[in-house]
Amino acid sequence: MNKMRAGIIGATGMVGQRFIMLLQDHPYFEISALAASARSAGQTFEKAVEGRWKMKGEIPASVKNMVMYDAADVETVAKEVDFVFCAVDMKKDEIKALEEAYAKAEVPVVSNNSANRWTPDVPMLIPEINIDHLSVIEAQKKRLGTKRGFIIVKPNCSIQSYVAALTPLMEFGIKEVVATTYQAISGAGKTFEQWPEMIDNVIPYIGGEEEKSEQEPLRIWGTVDNGTVVKADAPLITTQCIRVPVTDGHTAAVFVNFEKKPTKEEIIKRWKEFSGRPQALELPSAPEQFITYFEEDNRPQAALDRDIYKGMGITLGRLREDTLFDYKFVGLAHNTLRGAAGGGLLTAELLYREGYFNK
Repeated sequence: MNKMRAGIIGATGMVGQRFIMLLQDHPYFEISALAASARSAGQTFEKAVEGRWKMKGEIPASVKNMVMYDAADVETVAKEVDFVFCAVDMKKDEIKALEEAYAKAEVPVVSNNSANRWTPDVPMLIPEINIDHLSVIEAQKKRLGTKRGFIIVKPNCSIQSYVAALTPLMEFGIKEVVATTYQAISGAGKTFEQWPEMIDNVIPYIGGEEEKSEQEPLRIWGTVDNGTVVKADAPLITTQCIRVPVTDGHTAAVFVNFEKKPTKEEIIKRWKEFSGRPQALELPSAPEQFITYFEEDNRPQAALDRDIYKGMGITLGRLREDTLFDYKFVGLAHNTLRGAAGGGLLTAELLYREGYFNK
């Protein structure tokens, strides 16, 4: 089959590098263009990331000598691609303008950035959970004046470990959620070599993260009305987000109250049976089992469980009744795979199979 041409905007950053690794030998897509800031333009990719390659293993031979484009040169890049992944480090208004420029050049944009997460006609997708939000793409195209170009975003990496767990339990009427996330340093695009002060340390603040962690789930659970996504007004969510000395994997300690309290057995049954469109389509990046529950008291653990189903599965454990809340549990998601590049790739696979990338 002829593979679709994928561009990576922001290819030199950690998420861009992860996209490169994930797209090697992909059955649907091949990398046709790499772009970053103007200072990288004209260099080979190998030269552009010299001293900054953060992935395990060598730079793939297929991209090593690819000449970098300036991400701002939208017209040139657009000729080389069928769609782009966007993971740039810029100001939000600049990102929004850049993503709209690509969309208006008739290039679909799968974004890992936060700039368009609250644009009313831009879907913010967890592919197993809210594919009904894809229906707003037509309204977005009308606003942008495009036939093929549009923007779709993935949510913040911190919410993956508990939104996936709570969604199958909505039938019991979730009232209140308290979540504390313990977030890996790769969420800041760092390694221990670059951030030695994180060794043997915990930092109890991550800028902007708590607001995202409290509000973005409500948009995921929102409804579509007249071509826009309207966020849900419940449940009430409060969070704390803490940086911990872990390479990859965001852990969440979650407390929840219900309108109709389920049994522990009912909760675990819902978790084990929950799946979505990616599983039905057997998409290449889809975990065979979306949610895995561990009975052991000391699981999930980042070092043991973050890579389940190639880092795309959600792992849960320690479900038990609480003295103040109905239940508490622990969740874990790989932040740079399920929470970032892997989630973006799964979204692109879904869009491809559902015909949104048609020429």
